[in-house]
Amino acid sequence: MLLELRGLQVNYGGIRAVKGIDLVVREGELICLIGANGAGKSTTLRAICGLLPAAAGSIRYAGQDTAGTPVHELPRRGLVMAPEGRGIFAQLTVEENLAMGAFTRNDDDIARDLERRYETFPRLKERRTQTAGTLSGGEQQMLAIGRALMARPKLMLLDEPSMGLAPRLVAKIFEIVREIARQGVTILLVEQNARRALEVANRGYVMESGSITLAGEAKELLADPKVREAYLGEAV
Repeated sequence: MLLELRGLQVNYGGIRAVKGIDLVVREGELICLIGANGAGKSTTLRAICGLLPAAAGSIRYAGQDTAGTPVHELPRRGLVMAPEGRGIFAQLTVEENLAMGAFTRNDDDIARDLERRYETFPRLKERRTQTAGTLSGGEQQMLAIGRALMARPKLMLLDEPSMGLAPRLVAKIFEIVREIARQGVTILLVEQNARRALEVANRGYVMESGSITLAGEAKELLADPKVREAYLGEAV
């Protein structure tokens, strides 16, 4: 088991935002966590990354409890997040942002990985010397994902990668997510676009008001009447 949450509770802004959830991610899987805005999805990812403390329960990554682990240590161990809102360094160039993703590494393959990222994101290669803050929303999202990949993650957490993007760009982002998974990166995807998320995922979890209310194979959740009505906008 690459990631295992047991009875996880997390407080955010004085509110119990995550209320004792269980969630597992096996190596090689693409797992999605869907739910309405404010359900506790992003709070869950922040807790996994150590940005928020667990009020109760446990988080185990690669067989070890992460309690007390410094935030900067988790990327060294292969746990990396592309955050909601992209979180790029607006004043740095595209290439400088990508290089920042490799800050935990000291091997000789960084330059080679940079070229691989440009192969995955040709648009970024065209704009490698451009200041990141001047990129379009879709380009900034590609940069955030590319920067995370520069850390050579074992587990990538993607927080709302399609937020604020035009439909054409949403389709492109999910093509990229699928390709990253095919390359062997394990992914935990948090996403409000439930249909897109379930179409690319192996398994899914549905979160409501801080609790996991449904879990199963992605195809089964796509066919579930409750999911179709609540998250896919279909009358059942």
